[in-house]
Amino acid sequence: MENYLIATVIGAFTVLILGPICIPILHKLKFGQSIRTEGPKSHQAKSGTPTMGGIFLIAGILIATLVMADWTAEIFLALFILLGHFVLGFLDDYIKVVKKRNLGLKAKQKLLGQILISIVTIFIATQEIGIETNLWIPILNSTVDLGIFYYLLVLFVIVGASNAVNLTDGLDGLASGNMAIAASAYGVICMLTDHYNLAIFCAAICGACIGFLKYNFHPAKVFMGDTGSLALGGAFAAVGILTHTELLLAVVGMVFVCEALSVIIQVISFQTTGKRVFRMSPIHHHFELGGWSEIKVVLVFWTVGLIFASIGVNLF
Repeated sequence: MENYLIATVIGAFTVLILGPICIPILHKLKFGQSIRTEGPKSHQAKSGTPTMGGIFLIAGILIATLVMADWTAEIFLALFILLGHFVLGFLDDYIKVVKKRNLGLKAKQKLLGQILISIVTIFIATQEIGIETNLWIPILNSTVDLGIFYYLLVLFVIVGASNAVNLTDGLDGLASGNMAIAASAYGVICMLTDHYNLAIFCAAICGACIGFLKYNFHPAKVFMGDTGSLALGGAFAAVGILTHTELLLAVVGMVFVCEALSVIIQVISFQTTGKRVFRMSPIHHHFELGGWSEIKVVLVFWTVGLIFASIGVNLF
């Protein structure tokens, strides 16, 4: 337990120390966030707030993990998934912020990157770590051998988790706070499954996200950008895959699931009927446009995240 606490502290303090160094640099480089005009009007005041804060957020996770965890194939695969998505997110942010192309990487380019990360993950997981193709089913406490379809599940989990966390990163502290909660829950699950080094990885994520909240909670001094959100989503997928608890990801990360589903539902509804189900998606904007303050939305979503994280741990 001591190692997990130390990893949490190292992750948090690394981010807290790097924040005052990196944020002025991001300001100087004019790496400011562009705010969509169709979004809530209150968000226009955030225009120009430095983004790409994921650079020092992920640095905190990386340093804490390398210092406290054993350098096993499992840890290096988790870090590969984290850093692979970090690079994707960095390129996306760089194109949007520096090249002034609002959409960043094209959807096909981003998906291709996620597929490549998934292929490498599958190869290392099966050839070096020896992960089987079984899927564990919570509640029933049974497993089903998916065969080659398990590889499609890995792809779905990696793409789904990274994009879901990315969509959640729309309010100050929303994604970082919920990821801290989800990572702490998965730290417990990792310990229960004897994946102690992954538990340290989760502790590092939790600590780094808590430290990041110092600068990211409303009113945010910096945004993590895709640089941070895609990487955090990739890390979330990694611990689910490596502990063979893929289905628990949807429970522990219920807030992320709802954010992604709200976008899917909105798009399908509008394209098929011309009507919107939500005032705006992702769903956190629906509540904002309904009159909730940004802080209220974040705190309520944190509470929901905490409830489902607890349910996920108890299901195990």
